[in-house]
Amino acid sequence: MPKSKVRKKAAYTPPPVSRTPQKVAGPTHPAYIAVMVAMWILGLAWLVINYLAGPSIPFMLALGNWNFIIGFSLIVIGLLMTMRWR
Repeated sequence: MPKSKVRKKAAYTPPPVSRTPQKVAGPTHPAYIAVMVAMWILGLAWLVINYLAGPSIPFMLALGNWNFIIGFSLIVIGLLMTMRWR
C-alpha cells in the first residue's frame, strides 16, 4: 500500500488590523438616567395603582386591560433605555 504524502500546514498569521480608532462617548447625561429610572417607577406605579385602586378610578376603569399594556410598556421602554446607558 503506498504511503500518502504529508502536507505541511502554513504558519498562522493574523489578518492585518485595518480598523480606524473610534471615539468613545463619555458617560450618559444624568437626565437620561433620571428619565430611565422614572419610566421604571412610573410603569410599576401604574400597575400597582391599577391593582389596588383601579375600579375606583374612572379613567382606569374605562381603559380595562389596556392598563397592563401601558404599565408594562413603560417598564420595557425604561429597560430599552439601558442599552444606551454608559
